Amino acid sequence: MSILAWIVLGLVAGFIASKLVSRSGGSLLVDLVLGIVGALVGGFVFNQFGASGVSGFNLYSLLVATVGAVIVLAIYHLLAGRRAL
Repeated sequence: MSILAWIVLGLVAGFIASKLVSRSGGSLLVDLVLGIVGALVGGFVFNQFGASGVSGFNLYSLLVATVGAVIVLAIYHLLAGRRAL
């Protein structure tokens, strides 16, 4: 998959995940980084359960990247919440 496709997939996955988790959304750059990291995390998690990870620019890969981005965002909010205490 080309780097441009990773960026687009990461942007969309990060945007969806930020809307699912925080309902407010972040900046474009935060969504992009979160989505790309989420694609990597999602691919790793799905591989651990015997499913394939990100396999191209398709709906399944978007699902994998979004699940990973939700995991990353939840961990981020958990750590940020502890830091505020």
